[in-house]
Amino acid sequence: MGDFVKGNQYQAYDRLIQIGILLHREIDSYTDQHEVVRESKDRLKDKYRHYSGVLVDVFYDHFLALNFSSFSTANLEDFVSSKYALLTARQEQLPERAQHMLPYMIKGNWLVNYQTFSGVHSSLSGMSRRTTFESKMEQAIVDLKKHHDAFNQEFLQFFPDIVRHANNFREELLTSHT
Repeated sequence: MGDFVKGNQYQAYDRLIQIGILLHREIDSYTDQHEVVRESKDRLKDKYRHYSGVLVDVFYDHFLALNFSSFSTANLEDFVSSKYALLTARQEQLPERAQHMLPYMIKGNWLVNYQTFSGVHSSLSGMSRRTTFESKMEQAIVDLKKHHDAFNQEFLQFFPDIVRHANNFREELLTSHT
């Protein structure tokens, strides 16, 4: 929801959803400023310019899916299935654009398919079609394959930091909103 709720519109939601939206925004902000993420973006900047951040987000989703068992005791497919069920059950609470996207996300099983190059390529191609300006994002799968080990190492270095930061921020929000 964090990508679809702008400005102070989050205040229209219940407390826990507000906290989730604010957490999403904090994760985006922290990620954009992280030194390791900047290294990943720098590898792509010449070719993709301001879309390099979007690409790194998708690449890191790929590595989260690939390395999921290192960070969770849950099976990726079961975890994702439970999240799709939750989103479906609460679909009326989602912003309209998210409601429209959800069936496609579930049908294409985006979150699980990020494990594969074809899943990443499909996502990047769809995003590229929706950009206003030429992004070349559909070509970025070549760069992911070429620098796969470097991106993976950067993700593995970054991810524990973002988990720690997100947990601390969430705790602050929960205690300040009680």
